[in-house]
Amino acid sequence: MRYTTFGRRTGLRVSELALGTGNFGTGWGHGAERDEARKIFDGYVEAGGNFFDTANGYQAGQAEVLLGEFIASQRDDFVIATKYSFGTTPADGIARTGNNRKNLVRAVEESLKRLKTDHIDLLWAHISDGMTPMEEILRGFDDLVSAGKIHYAGLSNFPAWRIARADLLAELRGWAPLVGIQVEYSLAERTADRELLPMAEALGLAVTQWSPLGGGFLTGKYRAGNDDSRATKLGMLVHAEKSARETAILDALFAVAAELDATPTQVAIAWLLHKARAASTALIPILGSRTREQFDATLGALEVRLSDEQFARLSAASAVELGVPHLQAAEMLPALSGGRDIRLPIVPVI
Repeated sequence: MRYTTFGRRTGLRVSELALGTGNFGTGWGHGAERDEARKIFDGYVEAGGNFFDTANGYQAGQAEVLLGEFIASQRDDFVIATKYSFGTTPADGIARTGNNRKNLVRAVEESLKRLKTDHIDLLWAHISDGMTPMEEILRGFDDLVSAGKIHYAGLSNFPAWRIARADLLAELRGWAPLVGIQVEYSLAERTADRELLPMAEALGLAVTQWSPLGGGFLTGKYRAGNDDSRATKLGMLVHAEKSARETAILDALFAVAAELDATPTQVAIAWLLHKARAASTALIPILGSRTREQFDATLGALEVRLSDEQFARLSAASAVELGVPHLQAAEMLPALSGGRDIRLPIVPVI
């Protein structure tokens, strides 16, 4: 497995694929029992992986507990990212949820206990609660960095305008900088191409990409007419073949897989890795396998190499309309350059 620095804001070295632990445990009524989770963990480490993504609420806290057990003998060899914002269990009330400082400090202390560690390498605010001022979140992050409780901080599932403002606020006030964002991204979900990914590349923020298989949609097992009880349980996390676009994505994916003698799963991950290797900042898919067998099959993506034509074909099938003002800007570029052919910058301007 290759390694990369976590964006242009840090020298933190992480593997090109992260391992998500949302399936470590059965607190949600589905997931991996301890022994199966350990097999997945071992397979990832044996492949050279060092970057684990978890959250206080995954499997009602079981994911952090299991991960803490698994990393204990090699803690300093790994980069551990966890999140706060949601409660750990559905019973958690209003004082134990949200982005506010009270919940931030409480959640970090509880995560440290479950992970059996004295520091968290990367802490994410899991999702914007729409009410906590960005200054409160950032100052809380800065205090935790100063105290050595966390090393880095980032924003997950936040809108681009809030992230951009937060980035500037931290810089102007001398607070610990934001180093990355986390967002859903795959061939099935590419709306981050409109604002979030260009912003991250311009600011040098790393991007971790959750649900790189569209909740299993890109494996092809949830094609129209294929009933699966797990898909029902996961609800909105699983994309569906509900339009001509989704059908075109799967058709292109299956065609390229056949050409490469690979699985659709492997090609979907290989497309993300191909895109990452051409980016100016780190783009890191988060694998979230439920069994060791699934993990081993997915890991085969590291051996798949797409041609530029295959990458372009998949990109075209999955593309989303960029909308206003992006389309107008592209159409007006010739007028803005006096009719000359001007090479676009490798790193987008801020």
